[in-house]
Amino acid sequence: MADPTPHPTDRTADTTACSCDCTTGNQGADAPAAHPTETELVVEAHRRLTLVFQRDADAENPDDPMTVRAMPIVLDMPKDHPPLRHQLLAAAAQATVACCLAPQAGVDGPWSTALCSWYGARIRKIARRARGTQFARAAELPGVSSVNGTARARAFLPCPIPRTPKNISRLQISGTDLPCADDISYLTTRNLIPGQPGHDSTRPVVYINASLGMTAGKAAAQASHGSMMLAAAATPEQIVRWAATGFALDVKEVGEELFTAASRLHRACTIVDTGYTEIAPGSVTAVALWPAG
Repeated sequence: MADPTPHPTDRTADTTACSCDCTTGNQGADAPAAHPTETELVVEAHRRLTLVFQRDADAENPDDPMTVRAMPIVLDMPKDHPPLRHQLLAAAAQATVACCLAPQAGVDGPWSTALCSWYGARIRKIARRARGTQFARAAELPGVSSVNGTARARAFLPCPIPRTPKNISRLQISGTDLPCADDISYLTTRNLIPGQPGHDSTRPVVYINASLGMTAGKAAAQASHGSMMLAAAATPEQIVRWAATGFALDVKEVGEELFTAASRLHRACTIVDTGYTEIAPGSVTAVALWPAG
């Protein structure tokens, strides 16, 4: 479940004006009321998120590092009691979409500016691992934490990579690997959609392409891309219901046959990686699906 009280103020966010024309002031009668409810703010945050998938924007300038933005994700990986891998990936995905759809993202301010500036560039995510007090120190920064089973992760407001706060930037990117211990023996090419007979859940699901051999950190970023795609493909009514569950979802790492079958399903949201790390450009890394019905 997601932390219901994300920080209201971002002291580290880049306050450059957002260029994606997503502010409530530009929407006339479609804007939320002067004193919107939390639900209305979540719906407005969802509207802003969907804008990025309706246009082909890339505000990155390779010659200007300050235009290269990323959402930091910190994975809580205690050495003595490491979390289950599939639950850690799910916690990261839940935290990411909860950060994007937090009430603060539905009103003009530092939170929405940080997100909208990131939406207008390449939507990078960088996952790092934390142990013990490292996670607690990082969690002092604005963001949203989420728990899934034995696992906990926190997604932070996107920022230019050179401005990543020290409590996060000093954490290691490497070493974010865990063995896959999820039992997916019940899955077949006929029951990949949640809610179908034979599927053990009615929650949204993100399938990860296990044949690529991604580390847990890389897979967590791909699962988080998947949760954003799920949000973008949803109706406002679906988002309200999903938010009430803390954006609960499942992440399943599956072999090539099942992954290919999932990618061919109606309304499947597929993630294609740009290949900056670990895998070849153009690799299909994840498929996200809403439940049947």
